[in-house]
Amino acid sequence: MLIVVSYDVPDDRRRTRLAHGLKDFGERVQYSVFECRLDKDELEKLSRRVQALIDPEKDRVRIYQFCLSCERQIEILGPGKVMEDPDLYVL
Repeated sequence: MLIVVSYDVPDDRRRTRLAHGLKDFGERVQYSVFECRLDKDELEKLSRRVQALIDPEKDRVRIYQFCLSCERQIEILGPGKVMEDPDLYVL
């Protein structure tokens, strides 16, 4: 499923660590937005990783899950495209 993670982290160091951690799961599509293709187990792993990297009192992270029919309705204005499922998975 398509997962979109957006975040607002005021501390530079935590924000950088979070961005590096999210790169393990998907690709950055805007400065504070990542798109990821994950199954349920990977989504749980992502959520645990985010929780370990943020300060829950100061940082805000939103994780959106898109169903297939919702994903087809995403409109992109400007450069870019919705992340596609890779044809090949490397484990």
